[in-house]
Amino acid sequence: MGEIAVGTFNLNNLFSRFDFSADVSTAAPSTVKVEERTSFSFDDPAGFKLRTYLGKLVVGKSAAERKLIADRIKRMNLDVLAVQEVEDIDTLRQFNRDDLDGLYPHTVLIEGNDPRLIDIGRLSKLPLGAVTSWQHIPDPLDGNPLFSRDLLQVDVLHTSRKERLFTIFNNHLKSHFVPFTASDPAAEQARANELRRRQCQAAATIIAAETRPNSRYLVLGDMNDPPDSDFMAPLAQSAQLNLTFGLTNPTETRPAPGSPPPPSVAWTERFKPSGKPAVYTLMDQVWLSPAPAAKQTGAFIDRRGKVGGDGSDHDPA
Repeated sequence: MGEIAVGTFNLNNLFSRFDFSADVSTAAPSTVKVEERTSFSFDDPAGFKLRTYLGKLVVGKSAAERKLIADRIKRMNLDVLAVQEVEDIDTLRQFNRDDLDGLYPHTVLIEGNDPRLIDIGRLSKLPLGAVTSWQHIPDPLDGNPLFSRDLLQVDVLHTSRKERLFTIFNNHLKSHFVPFTASDPAAEQARANELRRRQCQAAATIIAAETRPNSRYLVLGDMNDPPDSDFMAPLAQSAQLNLTFGLTNPTETRPAPGSPPPPSVAWTERFKPSGKPAVYTLMDQVWLSPAPAAKQTGAFIDRRGKVGGDGSDHDPA
């Protein structure tokens, strides 16, 4: 085959509007405190449900924001796209059908561990083979599930389906988010960092066991840390895997918005602390095993048009 374009994109809370298991017209009345958004009750025996998280109603991504991320995906026109922050497989399929005009005939998503209902998945023009979820791997610290979402392993096949072209390991590692109610924010941040380190160590162990030195595979996703972070080191600097970073000198599809410009083009996420300068971080990454690294021909970041992002606070890489 010729060149194959692969990417990763955090779709930023791609939720469906609702979760219906009954006809709305037959559902019993509900009690909703809309302004405070602190409670939501709908105990309907017919099965009408709306999703909440931390007492807040989970709302769907607006049509305008879906169009923004869909336009970006269609413009990139990748062969294989790993995605993060999608509610479920039905939402991903509907997004592909209605917003992407069926661009990708092959979709994968397995429900993971995140209580916020954000999962990781795959959109592909190429046929897909074996799909493996590693969400049940225990954390050696406490025995709970280690991966915040999952480590999703998917084989990408030749169009003839007779050959495995490569394998993708899709990640969405532990975030830096610290609850406002945390009694010790510094300790909570340290806990999150160390969990991310353990996730990277487990991912490296799993990938090494699932592959050979000459295997063709990519490790990508929203890593929630820069590539040179100490907490990424067990994966990024694994001597056994010998990964090559695929975004060392990426090309931007357009200049970054805002002034002053970022210090580097290598970023996919922007965070603006109150009263402080914006921080630009390459959270979304692509790492390659030696075999595909030797054949890499380019690296790109689809740059947002607005400072806050176009439908997502992440840029695809």
